Amino acid sequence: MKVLVAGATGVIGRPLVRHLVRAGHAVAGLTRTEAGADQLAAQGARAIRADILDLGALLEATAGLSADAVINEVTALARPPARYADMESTNRLRTQGSAHLLALAKQAGATRFVTQSIVFGYGYRDHGAVPLTEDSPFGVPAGLGSDAAVAAMADAERQVFEATGIDGIAVRYGLLYGGDPEFVPRLRSRSLPVASGRRGTIALVHAEDAALGTIAALERGVDGAAYNIVDDTPATWREFIEESARTAGAPRPSVLPGWALRLVAPYAAELLTRVNLRVSNERACDQLGWAPRYPSFREGLAVQLA
Repeated sequence: MKVLVAGATGVIGRPLVRHLVRAGHAVAGLTRTEAGADQLAAQGARAIRADILDLGALLEATAGLSADAVINEVTALARPPARYADMESTNRLRTQGSAHLLALAKQAGATRFVTQSIVFGYGYRDHGAVPLTEDSPFGVPAGLGSDAAVAAMADAERQVFEATGIDGIAVRYGLLYGGDPEFVPRLRSRSLPVASGRRGTIALVHAEDAALGTIAALERGVDGAAYNIVDDTPATWREFIEESARTAGAPRPSVLPGWALRLVAPYAAELLTRVNLRVSNERACDQLGWAPRYPSFREGLAVQLA
């Protein structure tokens, strides 16, 4: 297929473009920077420089482009979000940006659109011990500070599912790891704290597995369907960060009480102290023929940090 990737130089975008090219797809990638354009060219993809929030400039930059599919991997998360305001730009990209990319998809003649989503759209709360499926309620406000982020995730999916003439598919990733070059430096500087006490679990996925799951959804996903792209082993944030530090030979992370986290990083605190989220990947495995290469974060970390 001829595939246009928005967010082509991000944590998922980089391995996604690499695997798409290897699979024989003709790839064009959107980027805002010259460095991003150079990176895409080195991967064998066509680079298009444009800002997706500027609709006129976006459509002008892609005039004459023909595509079979568009994949949206755009976020504005250069570092882990700490405060609710840190999510505002990404929320806008998921709402307004999605609308602009759908307009681009129609201009390019695309008939498939895959949008990134995330399992936290099920809600930043305790969901109990039963794994959630794609049929579980998604995007429901809960009177929390994270409601705006949840609403943006749901809106991005809704736009894609409701688009006329386009098969719309959503991939709901677990918490991503494995693609951030600043991860180990943050471990070494102890700038990724953990919460004291027993906390709930979260679903994880390595960036390589996320990219391969996205390609499976592109090639075999069903119109109007969402797919949970997560590994097989939920873990607490504390387990994940402590194991990451041990594997990387970094100092043990700082341990902060919940009230201190809420004071300095309210968004992160909501994620680390409220969420208990187990997620099933059965639909993706059965319908897409996908399975995580790294069934748990321990296997993924061993490869990433070796």
